[in-house]
Amino acid sequence: MRLEIPRYLERFGAVKIYDVQRVIEIDGGVSRKHSEIFVLKFTNAELEEVESKMAIIVPVKNENPKVLEGVISGIPHDVLVIVVSNSTREPIDRYQIELDTLLNHYRFSRRPMVIVHQKDPAWAEALNKVGYVDILDSKGKTVRSGKGEGMIQGLILAKALGKEYVGFVDSDNYIPGAVYEYVKIYGAALLSAKSDYAMVRIRWPYKTKFSGRGFYFRRRGRVSEITNKYMNLLIGRLTHFETDIVKTANSGDHAMTLRLAEEISFAEGFAIEPYELMFIFEEFGGFLKEIPNREVASKGVEIFQIEPRNPHVHEERGTEHINEMLLKSLSTIYHSKLCDKDLRKQILNELRVRGILKEEEEPPKISTMKPIRNINAEKVLKILEEKAESLIFAE
Repeated sequence: MRLEIPRYLERFGAVKIYDVQRVIEIDGGVSRKHSEIFVLKFTNAELEEVESKMAIIVPVKNENPKVLEGVISGIPHDVLVIVVSNSTREPIDRYQIELDTLLNHYRFSRRPMVIVHQKDPAWAEALNKVGYVDILDSKGKTVRSGKGEGMIQGLILAKALGKEYVGFVDSDNYIPGAVYEYVKIYGAALLSAKSDYAMVRIRWPYKTKFSGRGFYFRRRGRVSEITNKYMNLLIGRLTHFETDIVKTANSGDHAMTLRLAEEISFAEGFAIEPYELMFIFEEFGGFLKEIPNREVASKGVEIFQIEPRNPHVHEERGTEHINEMLLKSLSTIYHSKLCDKDLRKQILNELRVRGILKEEEEPPKISTMKPIRNINAEKVLKILEEKAESLIFAE
């Protein structure tokens, strides 16, 4: 793969945010014969080495099985796939449909997979025993519904299985080739990182929809454009320099080193992606307090934003879904300790003008879940292997 070198970066305390890099070639050849000044080149062998140490987590909820199978087929073979499903089990057992689809795919591909249901009772028993109850309901009986909760379950499994890198891919991507490119980008960006605490986020070149006369390639997502705007306003107000550096606030397709994943807190549901950035800014930006982790302070956190060649095609969501995502995304900024009174007013006005909040309402606080750093992940996995009826290892 060939990537542009980062043309620009901004520092935010111990955090480096790189401006968008474009993919020059998805396959950059087998050797490094030519020296290149403006391009980063990674051979297939180098990328495959990273992929063998990577897990891709795919959170699923009532997805079309053909679309899900397409997503799995696009993930490079040597990457471990972890599917965490929150699909309904009655009156129609949609999890069983997913399981049948994935196991049939395994019959032909023999690709490594772990499949588990988010609500399996064994999760609650295992998490209670290791003292991590942040993703459980108020009674501690089951894992809450939510994309963020499922992503954390996948992270725990990746940690237990000794992976060094973890990535996330949305299950509603209609283009398997796009998924393949995303994972190759993850490997290339993480290879280029100088810090053990690195993250890469996909910035879709186009979100594609069929308009009746043909395909329309929309340059910006409806939610991400607004979330990016307010995240950049926040950074600009703190640094006193206007910026547009953040372009991937809502990127569901992203990856990071496991060492970074263990250090950050996560948010519930659809707030998880913007909250990852807000947590990193709060903890490692140096504006609130001295950074407690000296290793992170010395090595820094690197955030890469990379634009692939494939357009992004997924199921069109309704206005209610878009409004829910926007409310939760802006709530992560509104309730941040970094956000000042004037910026909060601007966020309130945005949500009220759009009819998402009434005049007297405020954005609800987002529930967050502490880092998985101290979880005994091996113990969780052992309990799941003994008691989880939905857990499947295909390897």
